[in-house]
Amino acid sequence: LTPLVIANYRDERLKLCKSGTVIRELSNISTIVNYAKRELGLTIDNPVTLIKKPPMPEGRNRILKEDEISRLLIELEKINPWYKFLTEFALETAMRRSEILGLTWKCINFDRRIAFLADTKNGSARTVPLSLKAIEILKSLPQSSNEKIFPISPPNLSNRFDGARKAAEIYDFHFHDLRHMAITRMAKKLPNLIELSSVSGHRSLKMLQRYYHPDAEELARKLD
Repeated sequence: LTPLVIANYRDERLKLCKSGTVIRELSNISTIVNYAKRELGLTIDNPVTLIKKPPMPEGRNRILKEDEISRLLIELEKINPWYKFLTEFALETAMRRSEILGLTWKCINFDRRIAFLADTKNGSARTVPLSLKAIEILKSLPQSSNEKIFPISPPNLSNRFDGARKAAEIYDFHFHDLRHMAITRMAKKLPNLIELSSVSGHRSLKMLQRYYHPDAEELARKLD
């Protein structure tokens, strides 16, 4: 396991995958090697630290305009109101798709206006504050203590969302972009990046910056 082997692996994977995927794979390899050194006592150098990493892809910055949001929600409601409610909830909470679809009513505390996420992408639990609009959305849904809040599967959500997007004549937009939009909106209310990262679940401010896309015109007005 030499730097040359890892470099060749990197180059071959870049022919098939985006740089973000390859960066994550190299990180996994590095973690395994470090574990072998620390926990298993193997004498081995970490070749991943000696090769050049692919450039980190720029974060997406597709933000829908208000009329686009309206058209999208109308088309989602035509398919099934559940998809409309779920999309609105995503815009209010900045939660990931997997986090929303994994929510049960036991995760929600209406009095404290919070949602507890026991399992997140980065492996740590977090508590998400809920806006009044998010609470309103939840209260409009039928409740059962033993069921998920949104009884929708990931494949169905992807297919229906994509269908509604096309019907609304919206281009270059994915469900995950709702998280970008939500974080950008929240940043106006939570200018403290530490507070914003506690809501979004980002451990690093560098990663959070990939999701936060301030409007240049608004920033210009703040300079006056």
